[in-house]
Amino acid sequence: MPSFPKLANSKNKYFLAGIVPYIIWGTMSIPLRNIKGYMPQEILYYRIFVSILMVWSVIAIFRRTALRNDLTFLASLSREKKVKIAILTLLSAFLITGNWFTYIYAVNSVSLKAAAFAYMVCPLLTALCGFLILKERLTKTKIAALLIAFVSILLLATGSLYEVLWAVLIASFYAVYVIVLKVIQGLDKFNFLGVQLILSGLMILPLYFLKSNSFPTDTFFWTHIFLIAIFFTIVPLFLNSYALLGMPSSALGILIYLNPIVAFAVAFFYFDEEIDIHQLFAYLLLLISIVIFNAQLLKKLVYQKQ
Repeated sequence: MPSFPKLANSKNKYFLAGIVPYIIWGTMSIPLRNIKGYMPQEILYYRIFVSILMVWSVIAIFRRTALRNDLTFLASLSREKKVKIAILTLLSAFLITGNWFTYIYAVNSVSLKAAAFAYMVCPLLTALCGFLILKERLTKTKIAALLIAFVSILLLATGSLYEVLWAVLIASFYAVYVIVLKVIQGLDKFNFLGVQLILSGLMILPLYFLKSNSFPTDTFFWTHIFLIAIFFTIVPLFLNSYALLGMPSSALGILIYLNPIVAFAVAFFYFDEEIDIHQLFAYLLLLISIVIFNAQLLKKLVYQKQ
């Protein structure tokens, strides 16, 4: 009998590790808005450069065994598979760079609602991409949920097409990125992120040398860049990986919706962004589509808890 509290505490640790990353990512608009005076591409440049430094420092100190395992795995593959992984890795780096830039731009130049809405649509759009690209099966219930989500997007577009287009663009970059990650199997995700960051850095390097402003010396700016790189990139990824050790990925799939919920809360209560009845109805419609889309999974999770 004494083992039950210990087991419960163990599960709580993983559950807490699963919740925290999405709450952190939901508040990312705060440090981005604090450095709104800088161009979005400037923020992107230094976020990537600092993230490369931080991620590879972590790999060099704590993850050398995982890196050796990845190198051994790659060496065992055929030439055809190596080329396929190289192409997909390059594509994933382009997609995550596009996602980061469009998100930063939306937060500081479009609206926080557009940025938050993007991550509400994202899992549904990922499912649609999985159906179209990977030929994954969609049930009638999930198809109905996607149609409701599409109606929600159309309703929002009648109010502000510009915001909706940005939200869909952000979500599209990330949705296809997730599909690419699903195709790539056998590699450590954190090490893979390190490679992606290097490729992202190489992609933006020509723009950095051609179009960047003078090197920033503002301590406030660099404090926020390091905050974004460490607290909003590395820490959540570590916690996310830890949570997967004791939680099913399906449960984490539900928790991802904490991100837009927190982001909307930050937009309305911290930054005082307005929402009209028309937008509220569209958001509620999207929320209904999310519940319908995940109904089977929610039932399963509740059943397992009981």
